[in-house]
Formats: sequence, structure tokens, C-alpha cells
Amino acid sequence: MSGGIQPGELGFLVTLAGSGSLSAAARELGLSKAAASKRLAQVEGRTGVVLFNRTTRRMSLTPEGDAVVERARRILGDIDELDQLLVRSKQLPKGLLRVNATLGFGRSHVAPVISRFARRFPEVEVQLQLSVNPPPLTDDAFDVCIRFGQPPDSRVVARRLAPNRRLLCAAPAYLERHGQPKLPADLVRHNCIGIRQGDEAYGTWRLTTGSGRRQRSEVVKTRGTLTTNDGEIAVAWALDGHGILMRAEWDIARYLRSGRLVQVLPQWQTPEADIYAVYPQRQQLSTRVRAFVEFIADSFGPMGQAGV
Repeated sequence: MSGGIQPGELGFLVTLAGSGSLSAAARELGLSKAAASKRLAQVEGRTGVVLFNRTTRRMSLTPEGDAVVERARRILGDIDELDQLLVRSKQLPKGLLRVNATLGFGRSHVAPVISRFARRFPEVEVQLQLSVNPPPLTDDAFDVCIRFGQPPDSRVVARRLAPNRRLLCAAPAYLERHGQPKLPADLVRHNCIGIRQGDEAYGTWRLTTGSGRRQRSEVVKTRGTLTTNDGEIAVAWALDGHGILMRAEWDIARYLRSGRLVQVLPQWQTPEADIYAVYPQRQQLSTRVRAFVEFIADSFGPMGQAGV
């Protein structure tokens, strides 16, 4: 920076350009005419470029000076806009907030958080839309999307809200009738409850065991007589003893604790699908978006740490 224009000199040059004379610019800046002249000479000497044509009474921009001042005005304008955004970010959140979440998780976990958020920030108007599949990351229809798994897209901001494990489970009555699977391959002989959600390959369960060099994986193509796109319905079918289900721990933890469901193949793990709040980079300074993401992260944190 020592060989070019310093950031603090941008306003000085813009003021000189708008004043028409060195004397007028000096008065506006609170400097003596000699001090203003010396400062301009230092800038031109450091850059090696003449920025102003000077006469005894007036001064005017050279072509190079005109280009520099035009760019300086844009930079100062951007800084002023940023300052205004920061000022607004300290204000109470208000306005429209559009949130998207998947059907079952949105109904069971996101909607209750929004209810508490609405009481805390009554000037925010929240629109919650639940969908089977998450919307495209480039879709501008939503301000925040709650989704599973970190999105592979650098154009959005992804805030991890909580860990999320998918577990295999079944009702004790089903296992008594059909037996407990010992290996992933045994699943092909069982009635597996299917859930059609997202872009995941339907009916394909990927299981891993061990760690490091001893880790091994198996892919099982399951089949069954019952399929749905609603997670709550799938859990209800599992509770009724219709088959084996793969479902997020968030949705089945209470049934595992009560014994109404039993974990199947507990030594095998399914791919992680942690919960994220995803929003466009342009929303980083939005007061309502930041407030909502912080609020839902605080709400989900204790539940995730406590194992739901």
C-alpha cells in the first residue's frame, strides 16, 4: 500500500474534486491551504500520476484523476451502504421470513420452534412451507431452508444445527415373528418400510461398520409392501409391526426409550445426515434471517446434545 493511494485518502480526493479550488477544499476539510497542497503532492508523488491540473485560482481533474475519483466515489458509496446495513442489523428483526423444511421434520420440529420465535419477535411475518423434496439451492423462493446434510454448494451459507443419525428399527412384535437380522444381507428377507424423500436412491440402504482400515460397507436393496413419502406414517407402520424402518433418531428416540421400537443391527451405521440451516450469501446481513438461524440453532442444540 505504500506505493499507492491509501484508503484514508479517498475522501480527500473526492472532496478536492468537488470543491473546484484548493482553497475551498482546504476550508471544507479543516486544513490550511498549504497542508492540503502538501497532502495532494504526497499522493501524486507516491503514485507517480498527476491527478489534478492546478492554476492560481482553479484546479481540474486530469483524465487519470477523473478515473481515480470516480472509482473512489463508488468505494465510499459501498462503505456507506455497508454502514447502513450494519446499523439496520442492530435493529429488531421485522418483515417477511420465508422458511422451507421437509414434511415430517418440519411438522414435528421446525413448526414448534417457529411458534416460539413468533412470540419472541412479533414483528416478523413467518411463512413456513413444507415439501417432500428440498427446493433447489438456487431457488429464491425461500430465505432459509432446513435440510439434512451439508449442501455441496459454496454459493450458500450452511449453518449446522444439530447432529442426526439414521437408525434401523422395528417393533418387538415384528422381530418375534420374523427374527432379528444378524447381517445387512438378512434385510433382503424382511419386509422393509420404504420412504420416498429427497434425491436419495429409493430402497437402497448403505451400512458401514468398523473404522479406519477395518471399516467395511454394504449396500442393500430392500423391498417391502408399504411405501410412503411421509415419515410420520412410516413410523406409525413400524409401531404397528409391519416391518423394519430406517428413520432419523430425532423421530424415533422416544419409542426406542419406551421399548415400542427396538434398534436393528446396532453395530452398523448409516450415512450421517446432520441438520443444517441453509440460506443465500446475500442474506448474511438480514436481521430476521440471522435472528431466526440463531434462534433455531439454540433450540436444536440442547435436543441434539441430549439425544433428543
